[in-house]
Amino acid sequence: MKKFIFASTLALGISTVAVAQEKDWSFGDGVTHERWSLENTDYALCDAGLNQSPIDLGTPNARADVELATMFGSASGTMALGEEKVQVDFTDAQGKGMNSGGMMFNLLQVHFHTPSEHAINGERFPLVAHFVHATDDGRLGVLGVMFEEGESNAGLANILEAHAGGNGTAVTFDIDSMVPEDLDVYRYMGSLTTPPCSEGVNWHVADTPVEASAQQIATLRGALGPSARSLQPQGTRLVVAPSE
Repeated sequence: MKKFIFASTLALGISTVAVAQEKDWSFGDGVTHERWSLENTDYALCDAGLNQSPIDLGTPNARADVELATMFGSASGTMALGEEKVQVDFTDAQGKGMNSGGMMFNLLQVHFHTPSEHAINGERFPLVAHFVHATDDGRLGVLGVMFEEGESNAGLANILEAHAGGNGTAVTFDIDSMVPEDLDVYRYMGSLTTPPCSEGVNWHVADTPVEASAQQIATLRGALGPSARSLQPQGTRLVVAPSE
């Protein structure tokens, strides 16, 4: 099967995701277009961009086994909490990340959305984790992993315990417990799903969900509220699904 190797079309500064700013936007119902550019003209790309995320992954125009390898294991970080935000900023992630098509992405942080932002054939899962990475020259890559209700997830248990401790609380957890053992992904070029909606993001979305307990999902939903952006047009982009 032919392998598709992707490169970002735009070098994005790591500051795009790392620099905190006063929040002047919010998620809507996840269906109605948000019109964030009306809140701030700096967010014009959110409404005018042609390569925005999330999308429905159910209509791929290619199938291939994307060359993706992850190097995760146990990692430590600190909780970064705010309005519609539950995030872990990693503090000892040196050497951890993912290699996609020969391009090394270094792990920066993980955050959550309820429900999942990407859909598959119209279905959104109740929770998603976005593992945000960047190359040494600032190109962003995200691994999205969706959760379905089932057994308690060990990694989420550690994060939720730290969440109860508040902003800045230290946390250590096994990232691999939050990633499917057999990792096959959808692959396409998109954007950040929050303002400023910068494009050129290398998206990888696992085709298989992992489990989290009903209580874990409910706790994150309570902390985040509805926090999924509306689905964006796929347009003419290449969307690669795992081989059948």
